[in-house]
Amino acid sequence: MSSTRKSQVRSRVQGTLRRRVRKLLVRNGLTALGTAMRINPLARPSKHGIAVERNIAYRPQSGPAGMLDVFRPTRATGPVPVVFYVHGGGFSMLSKDTHWGMAMTFARKGFLVFNINYRLAPKHPFPRPFEDVCAAFHWMVDHAEQYGGDLSRLIFAGESAGANLVSALTAACTFERPEPYARAVFERAVVPQAVVPACGLFQVSDIERFWRRKPMPGWIQAMMTEISVGYLGKVGVQPSADNELADPLRVYESDAEPVRTLPKFFLPMGTRDPLLDDQRRLEAALQKRGVEVIARYYPGEIHAFHAFIWREQARECWEEKFAFLESVIAAEQAASAA
Repeated sequence: MSSTRKSQVRSRVQGTLRRRVRKLLVRNGLTALGTAMRINPLARPSKHGIAVERNIAYRPQSGPAGMLDVFRPTRATGPVPVVFYVHGGGFSMLSKDTHWGMAMTFARKGFLVFNINYRLAPKHPFPRPFEDVCAAFHWMVDHAEQYGGDLSRLIFAGESAGANLVSALTAACTFERPEPYARAVFERAVVPQAVVPACGLFQVSDIERFWRRKPMPGWIQAMMTEISVGYLGKVGVQPSADNELADPLRVYESDAEPVRTLPKFFLPMGTRDPLLDDQRRLEAALQKRGVEVIARYYPGEIHAFHAFIWREQARECWEEKFAFLESVIAAEQAASAA
C-alpha cells in the first residue's frame, strides 16, 4: 500500500474514532446529568407534589423502547394541561431517562407529562421511530383523562430529533396523509394547542444543504451526515414523497392545505446552533400559513443549550416558553368561555 493510501486510511479511521468518542461522551455525559438530576434531593418529585409512574408499556413489542413515564401533579384540583414530550439525541441515542429533568420541569409547572422512549436508529431507521411516537400518542390519548389530563390543553414538546418528531406528529394531526400510521393519528381528531420544537433538525434528507449554504467544520458535517444516514438508512438520501414525514419542514413548506387549524408554535434556538437555518425556514413557512409563531434566538448559545437549566439564557428560554404556553392556554380558555 502506498504511503498516500495509508495516510488516507489512517485519516478515515481517526475521523471515525473521533466521531464515536464524541458520541460516547455526549451520551455518557447526558446520562450522568439525568442521573444526577434524579438523585438530587431538590428534584424529588414528591417534594414538588408530583407522582411519577415509570416504564409503562405503550407498545410492548418494542421492549424498553416502547415505554413511557407519566409525571402527574398531585395537588391539582381539576384536570390539568398535558405535555407529550419526545427526547432528542440524533435519532440514535438517549432516552426518556436522560430527559427526566425536562419532564420534571414541565410537571413542576402543573402539566401532566408523558415522557416517551422510541426505537432508535441506525438499527431502526425511519419510519420506525416515528411509528413509535404515533403509538405513544394513541396511548396518551386513551389514558390522559384517567391521569387527570385535559386533552383540550395539549402541548407537544421535544428538542433536536424530538423537535423533528413532534413537528411530524403535528403534521399527522392536521394534514390528511397517505401513511397508515399518520392516517390513524389524524383519525383521532386530537390536535395540540401549541408545539414547542426546540433546536430542531426539521429536514433530515439532503443534509449537505447546510454546508452548501455556509461552510461548516468537518466534524460537524460528519456528525450531521451520520444522523441523516442513520435515520434514513443510506447515504445521500434526497427529498421524496416516501420520506416527507422524516422532513416535516417540507410538509409546512408545501402547497398542501391542512384540514385542521395548525397550532401555535414556540421555536427556541441558539445562534451558534448548526441547525439554525432549519428553524428560520420553519418560522417563515409557518408565518406564510398565518400560524402564530414565536421564534427566539439566544445569542451565542449552542445546540440544546436549554438543557443546562442552571445557565442564565437557558433559564430565560424556559421562562419565555412557559409564558408562551400560559398565554396560549389562557387565550383558548377565554375563547371557550365567550
